[in-house]
Amino acid sequence: MKRMLCIVGGMNAGGAETFLMKVYRALDKSQYQMDFAVAIEDKGFYDDEILAMGGKIYHIIPKTKGFLKNFMDIRRIVKENNYKSVLRTSQHSLSALELLAARLGGAKKTIFRSSNSDTTTGNRLDQLLHRICMFMPRYFANIRIAPSTEAAEFMFGKNCIKKGVAQIVHNGIDFDYYKYDENARNVIRREFGIENCFVIGHVGRFNKQKNHNFLIDVFFELQKKRDDARLLLVGKGELEAEIRKKCESLDIIDKVFFTGVRSDLPSLYSAMDVFLFPSLYEGMPNALIEAQACGLPCIVSDTVTKEASIAGKNNFKSLEDGINSFVELLESYKTKDNKQADEIFRKNDYDISETLNCFIKMCF
Repeated sequence: MKRMLCIVGGMNAGGAETFLMKVYRALDKSQYQMDFAVAIEDKGFYDDEILAMGGKIYHIIPKTKGFLKNFMDIRRIVKENNYKSVLRTSQHSLSALELLAARLGGAKKTIFRSSNSDTTTGNRLDQLLHRICMFMPRYFANIRIAPSTEAAEFMFGKNCIKKGVAQIVHNGIDFDYYKYDENARNVIRREFGIENCFVIGHVGRFNKQKNHNFLIDVFFELQKKRDDARLLLVGKGELEAEIRKKCESLDIIDKVFFTGVRSDLPSLYSAMDVFLFPSLYEGMPNALIEAQACGLPCIVSDTVTKEASIAGKNNFKSLEDGINSFVELLESYKTKDNKQADEIFRKNDYDISETLNCFIKMCF
C-alpha cells in the first residue's frame, strides 16, 4: 500500500481540505492511503471520517509558535513513517518550506498545491512575505498543482501552465451526491420555516475574502423589494459574530439563517433558489462548483476566476457596479432552474473519477 502525508493547517471544512477529502473518499483504500499532519490542537471537522477510513492524524506545532519545531516535527514524521510522497496545500509560498523538511526526512515526491489566487486580504506583511518566498514552491516542490490557472500563476509564476512548470488538477465532484433532490429541498425549507420563500444561498468561511459585508448589503436591499426573500449562510469563521451584529442592526436577523458547518450540503443547495458568491478572490471554489452541479444559477463577483463557470450558469458581476446591480440581477430570477449539467462537467474533466486518476498518477 502507498501512503501519502498531507500537511494542512487543520482538517476543517475549508475548500482545500474539502478537495482532499473528496479525493480521499474516492481512493481504493486497499492500494492507497492519505494521512494528515495538522497544525491545530483542536479536533477538525473531518477528523472522525479520516480515522474511520484508516487514515492517521499527526498534530504538529504551528510555525507561528515554533518555526524550527514545526520543521523538525515534519522531518521526523516523514522519516519515522517512511513517507515517499508528501503534499502541502496552501495559499502562501512560505508553506513550501515544510516540503524541504519532508525532503530531509526522505520524501521523494514533494507536491505543492496552490489553493488560492491571493493571500490574506489587506495584510501587507503577509503579501510581502509571500512575494519574498515565491522561489520556495518552485525549488522545494518537484510536483506543482493547482485547481485553476489563476491559482497556479499566483504561486508558480506567469504562464506556468503553458511552460509545464505546474499542472491543473480539477476540483472534481461526485454528481450523484450533489444532484438536486426535491425531498431534501422540502425538508430543509421546513427546518428553517422558509417553505414559500425566495432563498438566496452562500457557502463559505466567514472571513474577509468571502465578502460577507457586501453580501449582507445586497440582501438588505433585496428584501425591501421582495418580502419573501431569505438568506442561508453556511459556514463558520472569525467574522461570524460581526456579520450577525450587522444583520441585527439592519433589523433583518429574522430573515438571515446562520447554519454553521453542516454535513448535508447537497440538501442545502437543493433548498436554495440562487447562489450568491461575491468573493474578493478565489482559486477555484468548491462551493461554486457544487452549486452548479445541483442546478443552481450563480451570481458571482468578477474577481473570481472565469474557469469556475463550468456549467455556463454563472453570471459574473463587477463589485464596482455596486449593490443595486446585484439586487437587480437577483430579482430577475423568478423560478428555480434545477437542470443539471452532468455531461458538461464530465466533458470538462470535473468528474471525481477523472480528478482521482490524475491525482494518483501525479502524487502517489
